[in-house]
Amino acid sequence: MSTVVKTKIKKDDTVQIIAGKDKGKSGKVLRIDRKNGRLVVQGLNMVKKTVRPKNQQDKGGIIDIEAAIDTSNVMIICKKCGPTRIGYKLDGDKKKRICKKCGETF
Repeated sequence: MSTVVKTKIKKDDTVQIIAGKDKGKSGKVLRIDRKNGRLVVQGLNMVKKTVRPKNQQDKGGIIDIEAAIDTSNVMIICKKCGPTRIGYKLDGDKKKRICKKCGETF
């Protein structure tokens, strides 16, 4: 049975890492894996990966790629007040994401 981890963070949000080797750095969310509760942040949590050549003209080698990080280790960044938590506010029939500190919508 697969469970889906609920997260308030979406693709293209700007987040700051709050734990791990890249603590304090920020970047844009590229991908979200809701099944495992992980996400990939642009330019952060870089790891080395060996690549085999696809054909005889290509070269193999070692490349740097972004690895996934747990969603609990990031906080979304508000444009006004910095890293914050997210709440929801009902606006008619729609649910809007808001900053818990200043009330700004995302």
